Amino acid sequence: MSNNKNIVHVIGTGTIGEPLIGLLCDYRQELGIDEVSFHKNSPLTYERAKVNDLIRRGALLSVYKERWKEFENIGHKPQFGAEEAIERAAVVIDCTPKGIGHQNKHRYYEKFTNRVKGFLAQGSEHGFGMKYARGINDIALKENKPQFVQVVSCNTHNIASLTNTIGRHNSADVLEEGKFVCIRRATDISQAGSFIAAPEVGKHSTEGFGTHHARDAVQLFQTIDWEPSLFSSAVKVNSQYMHVIWFYLKLKESVTLQDVIDRFVANPLIALTEKNTSGTIFSFGRDHGHYGRILNQTVVAVSTLAVHNEREVVGFCFTPQDGNSLLSSTSAALSFLYPDSYEEKIQCLSHLFFEEV
Repeated sequence: MSNNKNIVHVIGTGTIGEPLIGLLCDYRQELGIDEVSFHKNSPLTYERAKVNDLIRRGALLSVYKERWKEFENIGHKPQFGAEEAIERAAVVIDCTPKGIGHQNKHRYYEKFTNRVKGFLAQGSEHGFGMKYARGINDIALKENKPQFVQVVSCNTHNIASLTNTIGRHNSADVLEEGKFVCIRRATDISQAGSFIAAPEVGKHSTEGFGTHHARDAVQLFQTIDWEPSLFSSAVKVNSQYMHVIWFYLKLKESVTLQDVIDRFVANPLIALTEKNTSGTIFSFGRDHGHYGRILNQTVVAVSTLAVHNEREVVGFCFTPQDGNSLLSSTSAALSFLYPDSYEEKIQCLSHLFFEEV
């Protein structure tokens, strides 16, 4: 038996969890959510202000029972134990660090499959459930009705959006191959450690695809019976602003530069920009997004677009790293709550999808 109340429970308060809890709280009424709760693993005084503000915005705190007193000692008032919060939720969204989502699935989630409508995990949890990205494979979400869903990584969102927009025209497969270089920022601006002193090139450790980004994009498309030829590479640079992707899409038909721009313009989840630096685009999100986040799948730098040999589309784009994952996480959560109307409900966030940055 599943729960009657539309309670969304978020586990983790990191770079995705924290803004997701805030987004769900701020748009709770419009999204049709009765209650938002969240789990905090450790009682940390330097994160006390963050937790207090999420509670002020309407979220209810859950903690491990054995740490309850420690949270009270630093001024928090937990409402639920960890398992109690999962059991009473309609949807659980796991935003924990890599590997923890799989542990939680086996330790907790599988015990509550008869009560919780759906479980989500983020891009690092390969194999957690059906891969999903908003605007790419919603039809698979509706038809397959998976109870476990993996929201793909932010750069996989970007690659999939580029591939889908340029490589499929009027529902026809026009893509011969796609190649991508993910130029990743070293750490999120919220993270104090693990910064690097100089650019660091990545290994091609995912056989047949280069890095996991292309593999995950292909597996995402496989849910809608398409298997494009994609390959990705990655390099990490000493920046905290935004990921950048260089893309190469070789088509089976000739296109003009204006054709390419028109296809991007027609996709409401793709923004175009005349800006050429990650800092200025990051700043736009800070000023005009929801607490700094825009929800587009990608931001394409128009000045970098080119068509080579009539069939090869190249260019650079920027990845709104939290934003596209936040949108897909919210969309997937709503699909469990409102399977027949979630696409209409998600439009309350449409002012955070920008046509131009």
